[in-house]
Amino acid sequence: MKGFVFHGPGQASWQDVPDPAVKEPTDAIVKVGVVTICGTDLHILKGDVPEVRPGTILGHEAVGEIVEVGSDVRTVRPGDRVLLSCITSCGRCRFCRDGSYGQCRGGGGWILGHLVDGTQAEYVRVPHADLSVHPLPAAVPGEEAVLFADIFPTSYEVGVLNGHVRPGDTVAIVGAGPIGLAAIATARLFSPERVIAVDLAPARLEAAHRLGADAVADVHEAPGQLVADFTGGLGADVVIEAVGVPESFELCTRMVRPGGHVANVGVHGKSATLHLEDLWIKNVTITTGLVDTYSTPTLLRMAAAGRLRTGQLVTHTFPLNRMEEAYDVFSKAAETGALKVVLGGEQHAEVAVPAA
Repeated sequence: MKGFVFHGPGQASWQDVPDPAVKEPTDAIVKVGVVTICGTDLHILKGDVPEVRPGTILGHEAVGEIVEVGSDVRTVRPGDRVLLSCITSCGRCRFCRDGSYGQCRGGGGWILGHLVDGTQAEYVRVPHADLSVHPLPAAVPGEEAVLFADIFPTSYEVGVLNGHVRPGDTVAIVGAGPIGLAAIATARLFSPERVIAVDLAPARLEAAHRLGADAVADVHEAPGQLVADFTGGLGADVVIEAVGVPESFELCTRMVRPGGHVANVGVHGKSATLHLEDLWIKNVTITTGLVDTYSTPTLLRMAAAGRLRTGQLVTHTFPLNRMEEAYDVFSKAAETGALKVVLGGEQHAEVAVPAA
C-alpha cells in the first residue's frame, strides 16, 4: 500500500509502505476512504513535534471501512463504515474511566500519526478499536463526517464547553481557521446573544459570517473596542483562543469581562505572558485542554439530524494519491484560501465551495 511518510523536518513523501496487520486482539484494520490534513500535521513537518520519528505515517483523522478485527473487538466488524477518532482510548486507565480519553495512560491518547502510524494511507491499524472508532450514520457523507474526527469535538469540548457558553452570552472567538469556525458553529447551539470572530484574513472572516458569526473584526482594527462597544464596556462573557500564539492569548485576556471565561484551544509553541497584575482581581477563569472526544457520538447524531453543517469548511478535495499537492495547498492557506482539505471520498478533483 501507499502512505504519507514523515522523514524529518521539511521532508515527507507519498510512497510504498508495508500493509498494517493486527498486532493486539483489540486492534482493527481500516481501509481508508476519506482523510484530512490538520494544522498539527504542519507542525510535525516543521519539526515542532520531536516525538514523531522519521518513518512514521502521518494523519489522525479518517473515515473508512473495517476490513479486519482482533479477537477481542466487540463493537465493530468487517464491512462497518466508521469514523476514526483523533484520540485512542484504552477504556481502563484512571483517565479513561473519567472520560478524559486524551490523557489515556493505557496506550492511547493522541497516538495516530504521532507515536504510531497514522491515517494518511490506504490502510491503517487502529489500537483499542472498540472505543476509538465510531459507526457512521448513513446520512452523514464521509467528506463531512471526517471533520468530526478532530476539529468539531476539539472546538466544542475545549472551547465551547470549557468556556461555559450559555444562552445570552457574548462570545468572542480569536482565530477563524478551521477550529475557530467549528467553535462558531457549536457555540451557536447554546443560543448566545452574539458571536464575534477575530482574524487577519478577509476570506476567513467571510467564512465566519457564513458559519454564523454576528460580527467580525480584523485583528489589526481594535477588536477589543468592538467587543467593548457591544457589551457596554464590560467585555465578552466567553473568549475562545483558536490560534496558538502569545499575541492572540493576551488579546483574549484583555477582551474577557470580570467573571468571564477564556478557553484556550490553540496549540502554543512559545511562552505567553499571563498578566496576573491585571487579572487577579477580575475572577477570570482560564482553561486549557487536549480534546477527549467524549462528545463525538453526540455531534455525529446532531450532524445526521441536520443540526450541524460541516460542508462549508471543506474548500478543496483531492484523491489520496495527490497528498503532497494537498499539503502544499493547505500550508499556503493565505494564498489558496484553504480551510479544510479533504482527500479521497466521492470527489476526486480539487474544488472550491462557493460562498453561501
